[in-house]
Amino acid sequence: MKDLKGQLAFITGGASGAGFGQATVFGRAGAEIVIADVRAEAIDVALEKLRAEGIRAHGIKLDIMDRDAYAKAADEVESVFGRAPTILSNTAGVNSFGPIEKTTYDDFDWIVGVNLGGVINGMVTFVPRMIAAGVPGHIVTVSSLGGFMGSALAGPYSAAKAASINLMEGYRQGLAQYDIGVSVCTPANIRSNIAEASRLRPEKFGSSGYVENDDSIASLHSIHQHGLDPEKLGEAIMRGIQENALYIIPYPEVREGLEKHFQAIIESVAPIESDPEGARLRTEALINWGRDRTRVFADGKKGE
Repeated sequence: MKDLKGQLAFITGGASGAGFGQATVFGRAGAEIVIADVRAEAIDVALEKLRAEGIRAHGIKLDIMDRDAYAKAADEVESVFGRAPTILSNTAGVNSFGPIEKTTYDDFDWIVGVNLGGVINGMVTFVPRMIAAGVPGHIVTVSSLGGFMGSALAGPYSAAKAASINLMEGYRQGLAQYDIGVSVCTPANIRSNIAEASRLRPEKFGSSGYVENDDSIASLHSIHQHGLDPEKLGEAIMRGIQENALYIIPYPEVREGLEKHFQAIIESVAPIESDPEGARLRTEALINWGRDRTRVFADGKKGE
């Protein structure tokens, strides 16, 4: 997708931060924009800003954990614009920090529910519609640098982001045949209001093992206030879409840390000399399975 002019972008978390950065950048490039966000007032403000620039934009209040609401949102998009989105951006996310050993079920259910469940709901809702539309498209999920490694202070968040990276790698393989590209962006800190995410935490997930108060929020703001500008991130994501890049990581300062992390993984792999015959047999089995998998798993049914 080299040109965003005439495209229709559905962006979760689109009323602020990384989502609004994309909405602004994509809209200026000629795309029509749908902002989906859980905050109605923020949607109104965002729409006013976009429309002031002559960008056609529509807003939908959406809890991305609510699958029925997600389906209704997709129906609304098709009703308003007469088509399914050609760009899906899974950007909405929340964070909460505390000792991993104090994490509660509610912490997991909320943080994983939004950061992974919300992505899953977006994919299951829109991918079939995008395929049925029969036109080229692109999907981008905003994960996190934290998805590449574990964290003792952000365990559920990092785990959810790791899963979203893995999921996008799988969808990229599966959707290429439909001319739908897939990218995953893994930011470090962004100049956004994600530090305020705990204020949006539903009451039903109220039992937390973490300290969440004005001081903890202020501490997070001290990091994010120096983060990448959302429009700069949006520009990087747009380039990634245009280039059909798998990974979008516009943070040069993270290269050394990633190199060390993945090198440690590579160095943990046993040398081929330790089991050459077993390696040969396992590799051949995978190759043979790969040749046969289209027949066996076509349309989700076993072959005869």
